[in-house]
Amino acid sequence: QVHLAESGGGSVQSGGSLRLSCVASGDTYDITLMAWFRQDPGKEREGVAVIRGDGSTEYADSVKGRFTISRHIASARQRTLSLQMNRVQPEDTAMYYCAARPPWTGPLSQWLLRPAESSYWGQGTLVTVSS
Repeated sequence: QVHLAESGGGSVQSGGSLRLSCVASGDTYDITLMAWFRQDPGKEREGVAVIRGDGSTEYADSVKGRFTISRHIASARQRTLSLQMNRVQPEDTAMYYCAARPPWTGPLSQWLLRPAESSYWGQGTLVTVSS
């Protein structure tokens, strides 16, 4: 079993920066892909950024050039996923979720579009951007 715990959300003004973190613990050998998704109330969950075990990444068009996903492997049973958010905009306001899945060779862009393919989810952290 894998446990995901996000942190770092909060309120920020438009144009500012925020850094989200997600600590994955437990049977982390079971996951080689991790991602950030977000969801506004009344809207579908959407992909933000994904990263594979080899370091390759994919971003949603709306965040390219502004957000950066990265990961750090602390131990055999813990790893940290981060999302550096720069030049945030009011439309970035949402609940941000960390997700993970076992090894998968499909295109990262596909996972961005299909959050239901995730195997594990965190509880979410709220980001609010004011104009």
